[in-house]
Amino acid sequence: MPAAPVLPHSTDLPSPPGTLETMLNMAEGLARLGALAAHPVVRTLAEAFEDAGFELAVVGGPVRDALLGRETHDLDFTTNARPDDILRIITPISTAQWDIGRAFGTIGARIRGEQVEVTTYRADSYDGLTRKPVVEFGDSIEGDLNRRDFTVNSMALQVATPVERRTEPGPKLVDPTGGVEDIVGHRLRTPIDPNVSFGDDPLRMLRAARFVAQLGFDIDPDTFTAIERLRETLSIVSPERIQGELVRLMQTDDPTRGLRVLVDTGLIEQFLPEVSALRLEVDEHHHHKDVYEHSLTVVRQAIELEKARNPGAAPDVALRLAALLHDIGKPRTRKLEAGGGVTFHHHDVVGSRMARKRMQALRFDGDTTDAVAKLIELHLRFFGYAEGAWTDSAVRRYVRDAGDQLDRLHILVRADVTTRNKRKAARLAGAYDDIERRIVELREQEELDSIRPELDGNSIQEILGIPPGRAVGDAYRFLLEVRLDEGIIGPDAAEQRLRDWWASRPAD
Repeated sequence: MPAAPVLPHSTDLPSPPGTLETMLNMAEGLARLGALAAHPVVRTLAEAFEDAGFELAVVGGPVRDALLGRETHDLDFTTNARPDDILRIITPISTAQWDIGRAFGTIGARIRGEQVEVTTYRADSYDGLTRKPVVEFGDSIEGDLNRRDFTVNSMALQVATPVERRTEPGPKLVDPTGGVEDIVGHRLRTPIDPNVSFGDDPLRMLRAARFVAQLGFDIDPDTFTAIERLRETLSIVSPERIQGELVRLMQTDDPTRGLRVLVDTGLIEQFLPEVSALRLEVDEHHHHKDVYEHSLTVVRQAIELEKARNPGAAPDVALRLAALLHDIGKPRTRKLEAGGGVTFHHHDVVGSRMARKRMQALRFDGDTTDAVAKLIELHLRFFGYAEGAWTDSAVRRYVRDAGDQLDRLHILVRADVTTRNKRKAARLAGAYDDIERRIVELREQEELDSIRPELDGNSIQEILGIPPGRAVGDAYRFLLEVRLDEGIIGPDAAEQRLRDWWASRPAD
């Protein structure tokens, strides 16, 4: 392979789009493809496959991201070699190998410290009733690319070609479906008829929304119409796959663009109908905030606060889901009052239960489900503080109830303020600054994050002379209330309070 890769490609570049900036960006993108071809892992694999007489290409996301100037996280390869050949070729140049799905042609390996996947060219077909493909290995990279989800992901950088079949030196950009043109046009389009593509794998419709958010592209009108028409076919996709794609959407910098696609096409009705239900019809005499738009704003603001408070941290999916779902109890609790007002009493509790049920249906893990449900249940608690200062006891209870979700709750509550009234927004922000300050002060004075009675169960039994049982639990809860109300009073005072409480108990 040449030391300085040249990049001829199988499709001509699109006609100049009219702006020097776009043409310069594409020139830079092609240069980045050269850097990708020269990557040590890519070159190691390319030389091994070429020496063995097989083709090899970097495919999909890495090629797309190189052209867009985005960071590449994973290296995926495709080849005309069959799985046994792949394993034979990569074993001498890798420190580990594993069978990701030999029946589907995919072998994983660790090469030069990086994890890679190599997959045989595919030509799958589906029966339209299930998501079980009829696996057919292919011999053509163009055929493999045509079966992929979107044109911008249907490009490959061919880095290895057997000498006897080589027609030009160096790596080659293979783009049979116009992916480069769609990158220039910021357009998301299927490489074949979208009705066929989404019929093959309905999850691609959900993936379209994710790429809209992730790449900032718009969906081609024919592709958008196909999603509207075929949205009910998502029912054949497993909850686990849907959940995985939803998580990837919520991990993007601005998931609201993708969420709008899901709602506007009706696709979200198939797995998260509570979100589209937020678009409440507004009675002409009962004006209230647009709950759907408010929720999207809360998601954006929560992400901004999350990044500001935890720079460099991984996206907090639980927080973002709580922001999206925090008001889903409103449609069920809405009541139009005679005077023209609208109430949503207990929508926090109702919404928490709804969110838990939906997340369980989507097979979310228990920790994430518990976190989202708790955040939704508690998201209104603070607003009573803004109306009047809380006692230290109330602050302790706020911290106790939030538990390990307190930091997330801080962000959610602040993000939930979307009023355009600057005076009101400033008052609420100031109130929450104050409660956070008081929590810090109490933490310095007390073990606020692990509030417990000053006497444990053993001490209670010894002082009262009682065996283990319900009475010990009652005594423990009494002392916990004392701790929350009064803070640390010392073990002697706690013992006296316990004896007084015990003596005043009605006889059983």
